[in-house]
Amino acid sequence: MNAWPAGVIGDWLGRVPRPTRSDWIFALRTVSAGLIALLIAYALNIGEPQWAMMTVFIVAQPVAGMVLAKGFYRLAGTLAGATAAIALTWLFGANPWLFVAVLSLWIGVCTFVSSLLRNPEAYGAALAGYTATIIALPAFGETHLLTELATARCAEIVIGIVCAAVTSRLILPQLAGDAMGARLKRCVNDLATYGANAFGAVDDAKLEALYRKLVADAGALGEMRAYARLEAPSQATRAHPVRRTIGHLLSALSAARMLRAHSAPGNVALMPVRERLRALLVELAASPLDDTRPWIERLTAIADEARKVPAAGGAEGADRIGTVSRLTIAGEFAEALREVLLGLDALRRPPSRRTRDRRQPALVIHRDHHGAWRNAVRATIATMLVAAFWIATRWSELEGVVIIIAVVSSLFAPRPDPVQVAWGFFKGTLYALPFAFVVGQLVLPALPGFGWFMVFVVPILIPAALAMANPRTVGVATAFAINFLAFLSPHQTMVYNPTVFGAGSLSILIGELLAIGVYLVVLPVDPAAAVGRIVQAMREDLVRLCLHERAPRRSAFESLAYDRINQLLPLAARAGRKGEALFGGSIAAVAVGLELLRLRALLPAHSLTREAEGAIGDFLKLFARELLVRPGAGKPSVTADNMRARADAIATDGQATSLHAGASLRVIAAAIEDHPAFFRAK
Repeated sequence: MNAWPAGVIGDWLGRVPRPTRSDWIFALRTVSAGLIALLIAYALNIGEPQWAMMTVFIVAQPVAGMVLAKGFYRLAGTLAGATAAIALTWLFGANPWLFVAVLSLWIGVCTFVSSLLRNPEAYGAALAGYTATIIALPAFGETHLLTELATARCAEIVIGIVCAAVTSRLILPQLAGDAMGARLKRCVNDLATYGANAFGAVDDAKLEALYRKLVADAGALGEMRAYARLEAPSQATRAHPVRRTIGHLLSALSAARMLRAHSAPGNVALMPVRERLRALLVELAASPLDDTRPWIERLTAIADEARKVPAAGGAEGADRIGTVSRLTIAGEFAEALREVLLGLDALRRPPSRRTRDRRQPALVIHRDHHGAWRNAVRATIATMLVAAFWIATRWSELEGVVIIIAVVSSLFAPRPDPVQVAWGFFKGTLYALPFAFVVGQLVLPALPGFGWFMVFVVPILIPAALAMANPRTVGVATAFAINFLAFLSPHQTMVYNPTVFGAGSLSILIGELLAIGVYLVVLPVDPAAAVGRIVQAMREDLVRLCLHERAPRRSAFESLAYDRINQLLPLAARAGRKGEALFGGSIAAVAVGLELLRLRALLPAHSLTREAEGAIGDFLKLFARELLVRPGAGKPSVTADNMRARADAIATDGQATSLHAGASLRVIAAAIEDHPAFFRAK
């Protein structure tokens, strides 16, 4: 019995690496802001002061812009939820069953919206749903308390948000603008490492891990760009070049992936460009990037050299199409990487508004409407059933269970694995329970005063905040900190009351376990089905590239494709071997989409022969049909062999545009051959 807490603590601390200086700054800043918020709540004589301190830990983030963003959407969600609680109670409070039904539907609607958005907007939408429950249920049957509870809750949260925002901005702040620059430099080094290894015999698993990291980092850069806008007007200006840079980073990543797929030795025309590019990337991977000008000049020269042979149509060697395709990919990679370096310079030295290019790359995100409906229905059913049982039995302890059910079933619903996240939250809650009991029920009632509160609470919250700064332990640590304060319920006068403590703690633990059960039983997440929906959406994108009258911008296609790949990352491994195969096909689909865009761009130019244009038009129609047909619908109408034959026929005149068209067909043929499970509808 005595060894259990020590074992838990030892296991937890064993997974936390040695804190860095920034981790200590974050921890001390967060705990200080929480203490200030609590003192302000004491001074204003607010009824539930722990909410002010809890809010600080809820919105705490290492980067100032992230704190401001989460705080803003927490405040917006709280105000929306408080307004909904007042409206629903006044309209339907006289009929308990109708009230429960409408409140549950409100939570479902907010969960649906949250599932379609991204953090921190998603957090604000979910908060609007369960805040209505937090305010409306305690005031149920006592309508005169409703406005008072709503006002108090908003005041408590405002205090916490203001304290967290001010301290994060003034006390050794880490700004999103600076974080963007540091992350972009790491992306350039990683991209150079990936590109350099694309020419050699390097372990595929190592390169795959680096590729996935680059995809995730590109998504994180997009989020940081939004956070930087909230820090200061100057930060908004510095964040402007990031949109273009993200687009070029994704283009460079696509080209680097294709370099790996086309790394076979070529002829005399290909070797000089490839060797110069490889040498540059090896050096760039280890560069601190303090001065980007030499790299930009070298990349420009390589890109110009790569364009010479395709432009002249004079590719040497027997495989002229292969030579052109490899040179084109190398040139595109060099150009995209150069633009990323220019973006890094622009981020360091923000351009003036007058010279700013207003035509920005389109950054599009994937929205899973099917998953959003599932999450909404699940949150509605779970809240309605438990709330109905509470209404029927009038069991007072169930009020807390209903609230926790609403919180957990809504807040974690958009996650790829909500069961795992909710279980981590439960573990953090369970770890917090003995600490809160000892400090809140045994120590502080005997040693009153804010000084003693700091003596016993700060040594617990500092390690928790340090763990919150670590991505590996942030979920459990945040749950620990929040629930420790909820269980502790700090007031100016602490009272020994184990009965109330036990009842409140038990309702929270039961609510979290029931919410986990809801995720497991009510419309559980099927990773294979989620992967299938994303893959089908990517196939449909390729169909639109083939048939739609107006081809989309390259940046719009790439950003949406990579966002979907980012969504597939946590799902593919859980979906088994088939999921991993489809994930590989989704990566190849980016290259295929880019080649389809290249073919579409060649057609209006009328630089091809009429026969070649007709052959490409027929191919686009047949390929679109192949992406949509069902298994067993007959022999494939588009195969790798007949695509290569088309490529050879189109390139017979030896013109640059014909060679480009043939090279594109070769790339698509290789993708179909390597990933048949993806390019035939299932």
